[in-house]
Amino acid sequence: MLTKRDLLRSAALAAMTATTAKSFPALAQDRPGFFKAKDIAEAGFIYGLPIVMNYGVMYEYAVDRNSGQFKAPFNQIKNEPNVYTYKDTAIVTPNSDTPYSFVWMDLRAEPIVLSVPAVDPKRYYSVMLCDGNTYNYGYIGSRATGSEAGDYMVVGPDWKGATPPGIKKVFRSSTQFSMAGYRTQLFSPDDLDGVKKVQAGYKAQTLSAYLKQPTTTASAAIDFPKIDKELVKTNFFEYLDFALQFAPAEANEKEIRAQLARIGVGPGKTFNFKDLSLEDKLEVGLGMKEGQRKVDEAVANAGKDVNGWRISSLPGDSAHYNGDWLKRAAAAQAGIYGNDAAEAMYPLTHVDGNGQALDGSKKNYTLTFPPGQLPPVNAFWSLTMYDGKTQLLIENPIDRYLINSPMLPSMKTNADGSLTLYIQNKSPGADKEANWLPAPNGPIYLVMRLYWPKTEAPSILPPGEGTWKPPAIMVAS
Repeated sequence: MLTKRDLLRSAALAAMTATTAKSFPALAQDRPGFFKAKDIAEAGFIYGLPIVMNYGVMYEYAVDRNSGQFKAPFNQIKNEPNVYTYKDTAIVTPNSDTPYSFVWMDLRAEPIVLSVPAVDPKRYYSVMLCDGNTYNYGYIGSRATGSEAGDYMVVGPDWKGATPPGIKKVFRSSTQFSMAGYRTQLFSPDDLDGVKKVQAGYKAQTLSAYLKQPTTTASAAIDFPKIDKELVKTNFFEYLDFALQFAPAEANEKEIRAQLARIGVGPGKTFNFKDLSLEDKLEVGLGMKEGQRKVDEAVANAGKDVNGWRISSLPGDSAHYNGDWLKRAAAAQAGIYGNDAAEAMYPLTHVDGNGQALDGSKKNYTLTFPPGQLPPVNAFWSLTMYDGKTQLLIENPIDRYLINSPMLPSMKTNADGSLTLYIQNKSPGADKEANWLPAPNGPIYLVMRLYWPKTEAPSILPPGEGTWKPPAIMVAS
């Protein structure tokens, strides 16, 4: 258990005490006791982490035009013409094999209609609908709705109205702000024009524009609080307080929401969080630290260990989490906006087959798929390299961030038909470079992606129990 002394050493607490060392007004009768504040903060941090993380991405992508990561204003699609690289830092463990498109939706005034074009059935694509609670509440795309063109309507939590003719399906967000994340398969580096052609067919418009009717009453302007990694450390609960006003409580949230109101967070609060006493703020800081420790532990232990790979199915919708806030927090921290298991599976590892930490500054590694035992998918698979400290893509001399199944024709197989990948910091030599996945000069984090995994054997499903298992990473001899 952490002591007060441990906490006082933290920079976050130092910042907190510097800004709160003044007298406070008397608070409401139900103000939490000295130790109760810690317990509420711990539970509230775990509950709120995905919500605050999502707000941070939304702020950088759709609000702050000077963030360096800005995509487009609300209700406008931004198509990324390239895959993500080491320069993209807003999202941890970004995918680098399906160029993204994004639209952040403001659903307060009226629904948004998302239209997709007909897409070649050979080209995988998906549109993941993810709300401010980080619930994946629906999918459009190859697996979910097929490759035909179609119009789909996204509505806010309180919307009541008729579904217009021509709308194939209605999706309901649990929050008033929501995100649609598009993934469009890139076959090879020279296929970007093919991806751009598909992206040009993606369309987002308000329901009134879709119906060619006058626009409904505009929503009130919002003063979105600036957010960055440092501010989150000291102002976490103020961001959560802000975000919750756009997220009506579902039945399974009522208990945690009532507890948060006791420390001045969320609807129903009787005072502002910033008015807590210094004592209580210290307890809140301690609770946050303990909450973070539990989330870190949950990420490390998620799913099952299979040959050193962690295989789990953390992301999902509200029913999938069923009030398990720790599972939801672990999903966001492991890789926010991850797919449901049916859409994609993500075996991940930072250890070799013997459980030793992967480190590109100390060793070279190999990963060998036996003959006929490549990852079983309906779409495609990839293996992506990340910096083990930041979970971001790494700069490397050949600009290669992953190896994926479309690259197989250019790779070399072994005499027995197996495929060996070379995972190391320096080139394995010209004869092996086609199979080289450059590693950082330090800790390594690897994520395998299986898009639209097969359900019949061999399969990675059900997660951790499937008949197909990823091979272990081995230290090169």
